[in-house]
Amino acid sequence: MTFAEVLAGIFEGFRVTALVTLLGMLYAVPFAFIAGVAQYSARGWPHAAITALIEFWRSSPVIILLYAFYYTLPGFGLRLSGLTVGAMVLGLNIGAYGSQAVRAALQALNQGQVEAGFSLGLRRWQILLLIELPQALLAMMPTFINQFIQLVKGTALVSLITLSDMTFRAKEISQLHYDPVKVYTGLLVAYFIICYPATIVGRWLERKVGAGRKLVHDV
Repeated sequence: MTFAEVLAGIFEGFRVTALVTLLGMLYAVPFAFIAGVAQYSARGWPHAAITALIEFWRSSPVIILLYAFYYTLPGFGLRLSGLTVGAMVLGLNIGAYGSQAVRAALQALNQGQVEAGFSLGLRRWQILLLIELPQALLAMMPTFINQFIQLVKGTALVSLITLSDMTFRAKEISQLHYDPVKVYTGLLVAYFIICYPATIVGRWLERKVGAGRKLVHDV
């Protein structure tokens, strides 16, 4: 089996990898923004509750969460598909890390802008929505690109809950042709082909964000 054939076989699992990644982003992005803004804005027990939720998803090993949701929930009468479990677990894990980027970006803003917003007669939620979040969004983008790459790489774990992603296909091909070196080298190449363009975009954004901050500082 040639290296090109190995690579083509691995990419047969790309559809599942891409689907888990896209669905995972649907969990990750809303969770990151809601949890990050809530942790930034809330006080007292709501702040403690959202912090506990974030730490649960950040501190729990992804592989254990995959097993727990896929194999133990049916025992409680709730059966989720492998695709749903994979996307949800990976998305919320990545979203928990992303929430800290949201919180940190908001906290880094000049608080004088909040006072200026109040002086203009804006409500607190209007200041957050119209003044703070648009500025913080640019600072968050490089982190979100990195989290996207982490999500793509994390999809390699969903083969443990029987999803036929690229890693699952690589394992099948390796068992058929007894050529693990060529197969797993092909798998590394496949993930590199997918992730490297996102890395380039992330670096470009980091330069843009750095230039923007310097321009603001110079002004």
